[in-house]
This record gives sequence, C-alpha cells and structure tokens, in this order.
Amino acid sequence: MTAAYEVHGDIAVITLNNPPVNGLGHATRKGITDGIERANADAAVKAIVITGAGGAFSGGADIKEFGTDKALQEPNLLSVISTVEASDKPVVAAIHTVCMGGGLELALGCHYRIAAPGCNVALPEVKLGLVPGAGGTQRLPRVLGVEAALNIIVSGEPVKSELIGSFPGQKLFDKMAASAESLAEEALAFARSVADARPLPLVRNLPCKHPQGDAYFQFARNMVKGMAKNLPAPAKCVDAVEAATKRKFADGMAYEREIFINLMWTPESRALRHIFFSERAASKIPDVPSDTPQRAVKTVGVIGAGTMGGGIAMNFLNAGIPVTILETKQEALDRGVATIKKNYEAQVKKGKLKEDKYQQRMGLLKTTLSYGDLKDADLIIEAVFEEMGVKEAVFKQLDAVAKPGAILASNTSTLDVDQIAAFTQRPQDVVGMHFFSPANVMRLLEVVRGKATAKDVLATVMSIAKKIRKTAVVSGVCDGFIGNRMIERYSQQAGFLLDEGATPQQVDRAIEKFGFAMGPFRMGDLAGNDIGWAIRKRRAVERPDMKYSRTADKLCELGRFGQKTGAGWYDYAPGKRDAIPSELVNKMVEDHRKELGVTPRKISDEEIVQRLVFSLVNEGAKILEEGIASKSGDIDMVYLTGYGFPIHRGGPMHYASELGLFNVEQAMKRFAKNPLDDASAWEPAPLLSRLAAEGKAFA
Repeated sequence: MTAAYEVHGDIAVITLNNPPVNGLGHATRKGITDGIERANADAAVKAIVITGAGGAFSGGADIKEFGTDKALQEPNLLSVISTVEASDKPVVAAIHTVCMGGGLELALGCHYRIAAPGCNVALPEVKLGLVPGAGGTQRLPRVLGVEAALNIIVSGEPVKSELIGSFPGQKLFDKMAASAESLAEEALAFARSVADARPLPLVRNLPCKHPQGDAYFQFARNMVKGMAKNLPAPAKCVDAVEAATKRKFADGMAYEREIFINLMWTPESRALRHIFFSERAASKIPDVPSDTPQRAVKTVGVIGAGTMGGGIAMNFLNAGIPVTILETKQEALDRGVATIKKNYEAQVKKGKLKEDKYQQRMGLLKTTLSYGDLKDADLIIEAVFEEMGVKEAVFKQLDAVAKPGAILASNTSTLDVDQIAAFTQRPQDVVGMHFFSPANVMRLLEVVRGKATAKDVLATVMSIAKKIRKTAVVSGVCDGFIGNRMIERYSQQAGFLLDEGATPQQVDRAIEKFGFAMGPFRMGDLAGNDIGWAIRKRRAVERPDMKYSRTADKLCELGRFGQKTGAGWYDYAPGKRDAIPSELVNKMVEDHRKELGVTPRKISDEEIVQRLVFSLVNEGAKILEEGIASKSGDIDMVYLTGYGFPIHRGGPMHYASELGLFNVEQAMKRFAKNPLDDASAWEPAPLLSRLAAEGKAFA
C-alpha cells in the first residue's frame, strides 16, 4: 500500500508509503485522492493530515516511472493538488526529513503546513533541466516572497525547514513542530485546532508582487545568464516566477506548464536527466548484489605524501576517517603535511571551513616512515611513482605487513592492476582506486576491478566512495582504464590537427566553445606534458603501429613540460596560470610541417570538435564491447566528472547518441580518408557500426 489511510478520533491521516523517499508514483497519487474523498465522505472526520512514512515526507516524482505512461496517468500531480485544494475539510501537510520537488508542491496545495526541524526543503527540477511543473513557481513566491523563492527555485539546493521558519513574513509553515518525534501528535492537535475554520486558506489566493518589478527580474536574468550560460532552465525559472507576479494564478500555472513541457524536449534537459540516472546506475555493478556484505573501513593508510597522496588523505580526513601517511624520508612527509595544512588554511580563510573542523581533521592525521605502522589499517592506498618496479616493491612490503582482510588499493592511472595484484599472496584484496588530480577536489574515482578482486572488496570501495563524496565508476583492467585510454585517442587527434594547419590556441578555443572546461593543449600544460611523453615512449616499444604527431615530443625535448616549468604549449608568467600563446611553439609547429612537406590548410571549428569528440566515442564503444565498462552511462560519468566534458551535452556517448550514430559513423569514414590522420583509429568499433545500422543509441 503506497498511501495508507487511518482515522485517529476525528482526524483522517493519509501516510505516503513508497520507499525510499515516498515518490509520487501513480499508486501513491491515487491513494491520496482516494483518501481525501473517503475523509470528506465520513461525517466523523473533521480534518485531514497528509504525511510520509519512514525518512521522508516526499522526495517528489517517482523516478521509477520517469519516461513511462504512468508518470502522466491521471490523477497526475496537478489533479492531486486540485483535489486537495477543493477538499471541504482542511488538509494539513505534516512535513519532515525530505520535502522536495512534487512533494513540496503537494504541501503548497494543502490548506496548512506544519514542519519538523531538520527537514530539507527544495525544488530541484532545475538540476534536470526543467522548471517545477505542478505550481512550484507560482505558489512558492506567494508564501516566501519573490526573491527567497526564486533563489530556491534557480539553485535547486535544499534549505533547512527551521531556516525557512525564521524568514520574516513567511507563510510556508503555519507552525514549527518541536521535533521530528513529536510531529505526528502536534499535527493531529493542529488539525483539530483548524477543523472548524472557514473559509479554508489557499496559497493560490495570496498576493504576489515584487516592489522593483521589471528591474528586479532583469537583474535576476543577468545573474542567471552568468551562472548557467549553456542551460536554458534557470532563465526559464525567472520567466515563470515573473509570471506569478504579473498574471492571474490560472494563467501563471498554464505558462509554467508550457515552459515545463518545452524544456522536457530540449537536448540540455535530456542530457541532465541522463546524468541523473547514470550517476545512480554507476554504483550498481551487474554481478555484485546490493546486499553484498562489506568490510569495515575505520582506518586508512596512504603511501606517498606528494600532491596525489596528500589529496587522497584529505578525502578521508574530511569524512572523519583517521589516516596514516607513509613516506621514505622525513622531508617528504613534512612537505606533504605542510601542503595539506595550506589547503585547509585556504578554506578557513575563505570561510568554507571552521577553525575547529580544521583542527579536528588535522587531529586525525598521523605520519610514519615505517610500513609496520600500517599493520592495523583497513584500507591502504598507494600513490607512488607510476612505474611497475616501484609498485612491485610497495605491494610486496604491504603483503608482508597488512593485516588479513585489509584492502590494498593502487592509485595507478594506466598500469595493469592484475600484475600489481600478483605481487601479493592475496590478489582478491587488491583493487585499483584511481583518483583524479587534485584528488581532494575532483569528483571522479575510477575503481579498477582486477580478475581476482573479491566482490566484497568492490562493494566496500563503492560504499567508501560515497562516504568521501566521490562518483565511483567501475572499470575493467586495460591500459589506461576508461578515462586515460580514451583521452589518448583525443590527444592523438589534437596532434594531427597541428600537423595539418591548426594552432594550439585554435584547437583549445574550438573545444572550449563547445563547452569543455579546458582544451587538450591547456590540459597537457596543467597535467604535465612529460606524462604523455612517457606514455608515447612506452607505446613505441609496445605498439609501434600507433601513429602520433611528433610535435608533442619536440615540445618535451625543449623542456617545455607545462605550467610546472613555466612553459609548455603556452608561455606562463611567474606565479600565474594564464595561458599566453607562444611564438616559439607556433614556429616549432610550422617548421615541423615543413619537414613533413605539408601545406597547412584552414580547419573549421566544427571539424576540430568532431575529430576530438568522435575519437572519444569510438574508443568508448570499444571499451563497452570489451566489457571494460558495463554501460555507456559509466563512460559519460567518467568524462563529466573527471575530464571536463560539458554537462549540458551529457557526456560523449550520450552526445553521440543525440547526434545519431549513423551520422557519427559517416563522419568517421570521412576522417579515415585523410592521409595525414591515422585511418586505423577511425575504423568504427563493431558495436558503433551495429547500433548505427539498427538506428539505435548507446543507452
């Protein structure tokens, strides 16, 4: 039963019961309308309370029904709210824990609202590229005032009920309950106190104006434009709230609905909804059931106090988990701890971290020069130099000292996790945990599953990822895993574009205009061009058939490794990160073309974007086919959270599906004819060809 009906004396209570967040699915909506009808037909009932079972009032729409006929089946949410408003007997919403989206819109349709402290209140639809669709933009400004309501609607972020309760003049909550525990009893008492009050108050009848009118909404549009230039929904939220101040309620509702339906079909909203589902699906591993027992992780060891090790340690300290960092020399330890302190102090200075929290986190940190001090750690992560011999020495030591059942993780970005596991007598306990730099900031964690990695190890690491606020994506073992294997093809194309006539600035500008956070050459300078150089040297031995532009090697031969050396594809002023076009580099590229006998041609931004993005897509399709990634959404999550792929485009695989895989394959066939490119790289992955022929998408 997704909406239970009970009578307590003279009060009917309708309890939403659709775990985990009492989503307003069809059965729940029907349960509400049936309950209202039943209560109105019962002469003994004087008032009605609507509340939620378990840990939510309601989180809004039922995501299980997204995209199905049931989502819009009558009674839809608008009809439910109309039924509530039209009730002859007062309806009181008893709100607690979570009241979001359609759940808040339902509460706004009730005659009265009582809230427990600690409840998260939000209209998060903007995060799906939508506006609230059941009156949120019309009713919330009437109870909170235009500015407070618009801030909540445009941000999509939750606000605590007690904060809202303190807003001067707010009419969202008629009463604040003393506690979540007393809410049920207080709601019954409040319902009795208003049982005979008439006429019944309706939020829709409240006035809605802003004293500055047009000037305020113009200011709001300018603010939103700067914050969300590629997403149409935030600006449409402003339009809808403005309509609440200028139109009759019914006309404002019709306008909100029109905006909602139009946004539903935009590529941006489709991309954001894809991300929403992909993020939730990433934590589900096909052959690892959700009830798989997990290992306790109460203490963590980190080997290496460099930039990566320090950043990794901070994630666990932030989550309240004690960390011991190991280094080979005291100076390295001191440097590492100083960097962690500096990072925290910068947060304190900006007001993002309280001094006591900073001290608390530093109090959880220990340092050591001895492997023996890691003997009690539940999880040990190595973040040492990316060379197999170094990893071997570390894992042999760990195998000797770590307690039975400890999880041994490697932060390797490209190396074979199965080979690393073979250095131990316990390969089932070994897993890859590839953090992205800076590790204390970047959301992505690639969890690399070796052939022997135990299921409980995987389940534990995925759970720990949530605790340290990472988006974890599982990858199988291959060179570079998901992200770096694909980025190599992308970088390869960037080099060919230089050979053919583009400059680093033109390539970066084109892909950044498409929406990437950073183009390939600026990214190389930030990461260190010597990293790619080392990979290409390894490739020359392992895969001599792979073709590259020589420009990147020539750059490294000049000692231009990027920002860390003050010069890379761009020049950098001391202490600054601004990329200044380099005449020396452009001359080097021109001279290289002359050596090749290439006459430079004009290359369009469209070609630059297609070659860079489609190279990712084709490699991604191979990764899917090989089972390295279990679903295309996982690949998209890697690129959205780790590589700066534009959010409004939904990730490379989703973007390709939106364009049509037939069109992608045709473009790839054109690129394969280019004598200066690598034709083998444009051989369409069999999966891509098959889906294109069948008119299907990746997801």
